[in-house]
Amino acid sequence: MHAMQYEITLPADYDMGVIRKRVADKGHLLDAYPGLGLKAYLVRERGRQGSPVNQYAPFYLWRTAEGMNGFLWGPGFRGLSADFGRPAVRHWLGAGLAHGASAASAPAGETAGPPTTATRETVRLPEAADPAEAVERALADLPAHPALHTAAVAVDPSSWELLRFAVWRGPAPEDAPGIRYEVLHLSRPELDRLPAGRHW
Repeated sequence: MHAMQYEITLPADYDMGVIRKRVADKGHLLDAYPGLGLKAYLVRERGRQGSPVNQYAPFYLWRTAEGMNGFLWGPGFRGLSADFGRPAVRHWLGAGLAHGASAASAPAGETAGPPTTATRETVRLPEAADPAEAVERALADLPAHPALHTAAVAVDPSSWELLRFAVWRGPAPEDAPGIRYEVLHLSRPELDRLPAGRHW
């Protein structure tokens, strides 16, 4: 599993309705994309849920590196780069996954009660920390909340940054750490093929 995200920060007075329409028109195009476990179309709006910025920040869990590479070199990402400028793409190696109880309660198209919020926390591991132990603790701490749809743990070994990402049905729990996003659409073509638990 590979985790990936890019963030497009927009002007303070940007009409976020443009992003909402873009996702409404094009979000379904990845609903059957080969090698993609999950794509959460995420936004932050300035002044909402404590966000200081307007931002479009899609998050991906890839089942295969081939799928991820095909997307980055393909027409979808080229089109986004043409419209907004080519964003820096962050990448983490997947370490573990949890399927929440709510993940199984809707079909792949997410037409009934789709996830509406997401949280993302990143933590730089101290120099003396054992990365394997830190990942094991993070996996053990994956939330067992009834609103949880999917949660993942991943690591960027170039900076030893630990990522915790979660998608929720309804508002994210108040004690969920990290940045909060609104989910405009969720594509999950191969999420069921990503096994729960540790990924090494």
